Amino acid sequence: MVGPLTAASTQTVLSAASRQVRECRFPDVGKSKRNSGPKPDSNRAAKLAERRAAQEAAASTAVARPFEGLAAECDLIALREFVPSATAPLPVTSGERAVTVATVLPGAVAALVRDEDTPTGFVGLQVQVQSPDLGADLAAAATWATTAAPGESLTSANPTSDGPRLADVVDPNAALDITVYQDFNWWIPEGVTPAPEVAATVEQANSVIMPSARLEADGVVAAWWVDAGEKAHLRWVRPEDEDALMLALARVHASGGLHLGEGSRYAGSFRAHGLLVPVFDLDPEKHAQEWAAATAELGDRLAQALAVDAPLTSDERRARDGLRGRQITLR
Repeated sequence: MVGPLTAASTQTVLSAASRQVRECRFPDVGKSKRNSGPKPDSNRAAKLAERRAAQEAAASTAVARPFEGLAAECDLIALREFVPSATAPLPVTSGERAVTVATVLPGAVAALVRDEDTPTGFVGLQVQVQSPDLGADLAAAATWATTAAPGESLTSANPTSDGPRLADVVDPNAALDITVYQDFNWWIPEGVTPAPEVAATVEQANSVIMPSARLEADGVVAAWWVDAGEKAHLRWVRPEDEDALMLALARVHASGGLHLGEGSRYAGSFRAHGLLVPVFDLDPEKHAQEWAAATAELGDRLAQALAVDAPLTSDERRARDGLRGRQITLR
């Protein structure tokens, strides 16, 4: 087997799938419910305060752009945050063993080595345990995967302060050649008959996956489509500085061009690991690749807007303020 198949792996997949819908819903601004919070000085209030303090402490030490400097930054963020099941050869710069990066591995472990004729290392992005620096985690896991014995797995990367930098372990100029799956059957090596409980775990994981695809078009990188049932969505991880991209989005929106054509609607955006991810609602009747040409055209409009060096007009400022109201932060 490729590693432990446990309830933890299923829960991780469930979380990834639920994020597919949740991240496309943007909270109403200014709305609240009376008596919705815990009573002051209650045990629940104290626990919530402790949880918020822990989250704020973790956020204050987190590396803002853990994959910065890599050509694959945008796709790594997508694989880490909302793509359910995908793999890609990781372009490691040393070692004789091939390493594959995956959205999530069995047991949600950081890495493992398949015990096959030619041992292959695997590293996961959606893991149970992580440090404040996801780039250091990936570097440590990839380094471990190039030397570990076949059949071993690494629960957590636990990078050290003097450990390798991600750009020293992975070719920073290499893009990812991604294979997208609509199930988790690749968890089970070819020719292996899984135990009944293992087969049941894979089946449960498969049942929560929403159909996903990476759009392929000239100039389009890290644009991901998902069929969420009543609607389909496009999430496009953009490499530009967030402020510059927001200005460009405002210019395009003010001119009526912030869309992917008939059957599409701009839904909002979210921040993830230092980059901005615009989100569009789409007609689910269309196949993923039917949106590729329109996405490339939107990319051209954004490129033109990014090249403008002038203050925003009054219409563009209103558009910017509206867009900011539909923005959330994941990491």
